[in-house]
Amino acid sequence: MKDFIIVGAGLAGINFAETCRFNTKSFTVISDASHNSTLVAAGIYNPVILKRFSLPADTAKHMEYITPFYQSIENRIGLQFMHDVPVYRKFASAEEQNNWFEACDKTALAPFLDTEIKHIKYPALPSPYGFGRVYSTGYMDTGAFINAYCAELLSDGLFIEDTFDYSALQVVEDSVHYKDISAKHIVFAEGFGIHENPYFNYLPLDGTKGELLLIKAPDLQLDVIVNASIFILPMGNDYYKVGATYEWEDKTQEPTEAGKQELTEKLDELITCDYEIIEHFAGVRPTVKDRKPLIGTHPKHSRLHLLNGLGTRGVMLGPPMALELLESIEKGKEIPRAVNLNRFKV
Repeated sequence: MKDFIIVGAGLAGINFAETCRFNTKSFTVISDASHNSTLVAAGIYNPVILKRFSLPADTAKHMEYITPFYQSIENRIGLQFMHDVPVYRKFASAEEQNNWFEACDKTALAPFLDTEIKHIKYPALPSPYGFGRVYSTGYMDTGAFINAYCAELLSDGLFIEDTFDYSALQVVEDSVHYKDISAKHIVFAEGFGIHENPYFNYLPLDGTKGELLLIKAPDLQLDVIVNASIFILPMGNDYYKVGATYEWEDKTQEPTEAGKQELTEKLDELITCDYEIIEHFAGVRPTVKDRKPLIGTHPKHSRLHLLNGLGTRGVMLGPPMALELLESIEKGKEIPRAVNLNRFKV
C-alpha cells in the first residue's frame, strides 16, 4: 500500500511529490495535464507584490525554504530550471519613484528593495524615470521542470498519465482505493480542474485566465525582468516572454485575439524596436477569491486532502504549502487558518 496517491502534476502536485520523497513517503502521481497552467506560466518569482507594495505572510521564510528545495531537485535530475534574474520595476512618473522610496522605508520590505534608482539605458526601452530593483527574484523554466520531473517519475514507475476517474475512487475509514492502487491518503492538486472534483468543488476557486506571448526581438537587449504594465522576461538568444493578461470570465485554455491585442498594445507602449511573435499561450490560474492557497483535509473524509489555489505565486508557495499539508497529515500539525480550506464551509 502506498502512502499517497497524488492527482495532478503541476507545481502543486510535483512539489508535494518531492516533499513525500524527501520524507521517505511512497506515492504515485496521476495526471493528464488537462488543467496544467504550470506548463504555460512565466514562472517568475518575486517576493514583493509591486502593484500594492506588500509582502505576503511568511515571504522571507518561504524564500529561504525554496532555494535549497529546488537546488536539490536540480542536482538530482541534472537540469537547471531555476534562474536568478533581477526584477526591475519601471517607473512611469516621479510619483512612482516616491512610492518606491516610501516602500523602502517599511521594515518588512526593506530587505527586498534597492534604495538606489537605477538609470540603466536600454536602447529599445525608454525609461526617463529609471527603475527600482527587487532582490531575491528570478524565474523557473516551468515547462522544463515539469517535463523533466514527470519523466523521472515515469522511469521510476511512479507516474500514470491518465485522466482521473472520480467514480473509480473508493474511500474507506483507513485507506483509499483507485483502480489497482491502494493508499493511506489521496491528495488532489488539479488546479482549476477542482471544479470536476465532487469532493472539493464547493470551494471558491474562481480561476483567472492568463495569456502571454513568446517573442523574438534581437534589438531589445534586456538582461533583467522588466515589470511595468506587463512583464518582459528575457529567455536568452533574443527570446522574451511577455505577459500577462487577467481574464475572469473566460475559463477556456485557448489563446484569444483580444488577449494578444492587449499584450501587443502594452508592449508597443513600452519598447521601440521590432519584434516577431513566436508563440501565444493561455492557461487558467488556480486563484481563490481571497488570494490565498487552499490546503487541508476534507471536513468529512479524513483520507482526502487538497493542495490548490497557489495562483500566480506557485513557484514560491508550492514547496512550503506542500510541507504544511504533509505535516498536517502525518504529524497532526494545524494548518494556519489563512490558507486552511476549512475557512470555507461545505
